[in-house]
Amino acid sequence: MAPTRWGFVSAGKISNDFKVALDTLPKEEHQVVAVAARNLESAQNFAETHNIPTAYGSYAELAAQKDIDVVYIGAIHTQHAPVTTMMLQAGKPVLCEKPMSVNSREARQMIGLAKENNIFFMEAVWSRFFPVYKKIREIIESGAVGEVKAVTACFGGNISHIPRVKERSMAGGSLLDLGIYVIQFATMVFGGEEPEDITTSGHLSDGGVDEIVTVVLKYSGNRMATLLCCMSAVVANEAYVCGTKASLKIPNFWCPTEVISPDGTHEFPLPPPEKPLNFKNSTGMRYEAMEVRRCLQEGLIESPLMTHAMSLQIAGIMDQARKVVGVVYDQDKE
Repeated sequence: MAPTRWGFVSAGKISNDFKVALDTLPKEEHQVVAVAARNLESAQNFAETHNIPTAYGSYAELAAQKDIDVVYIGAIHTQHAPVTTMMLQAGKPVLCEKPMSVNSREARQMIGLAKENNIFFMEAVWSRFFPVYKKIREIIESGAVGEVKAVTACFGGNISHIPRVKERSMAGGSLLDLGIYVIQFATMVFGGEEPEDITTSGHLSDGGVDEIVTVVLKYSGNRMATLLCCMSAVVANEAYVCGTKASLKIPNFWCPTEVISPDGTHEFPLPPPEKPLNFKNSTGMRYEAMEVRRCLQEGLIESPLMTHAMSLQIAGIMDQARKVVGVVYDQDKE
């Protein structure tokens, strides 16, 4: 079967890690044939480092290349919607980094365009495709923890000095960068059920973005999720699923290699990287790449593990949370 031919938008840190992750998969299944950046030299350097045959100094050139099966978008948040739109209009399937958009309005437009043109489009919530997440779902469905009554998750670090995180003009803040992970975890555990109520509290940074936020999702049947994201302090970075019989602990829940359950610790080690990584456990991005290939081969326009509806639900929760804390982006005014 022919390899899935990838085109990369952006030659930044996350694109580096995704390419290293792809390199852990068989070359007859995944190949990167082109990379585009806003600066040609950056694209050329990336191409040289990663043995990619073609480099472009504009995204439009990559959109026009014929022999690309899917485009990976690793640009900054504010570029996700316009570049995804460009690629979908060019007939290219898209895997777009999380968050797929700055707000729900953009997300609805992007998904609408993909459906209108019958083209595959997925938000790269890479956590959802880890073997640990499959194991969590299996344990919950088996009844081993009883009825799930509570989910807690926290994610943060002192990253407030990074421009794309601290600048409002770049859609910075803890929610879009970190909060999406705790929110997607809770919505996954509760099966995409709509919360009855969303309670948010938080603090703004001097730059007008959310520095620290707590979100409480209240579900029917006396169930809750208590979530924390923070860009100015080091937190535990773990999640718990609490049931009437037992609980699960998931260290590094956004890129986990183990789940600690009533019957012991289930481990799912990752392959080692062949080149340096910028972020923790990034070779785990291989799992979302495998899912993209499967979906393309089966002619799907969305993945059942990360559906368009799931992305819209997460975007909606983040919209509500940002509104309460008082974060307004330029894209919200359009």
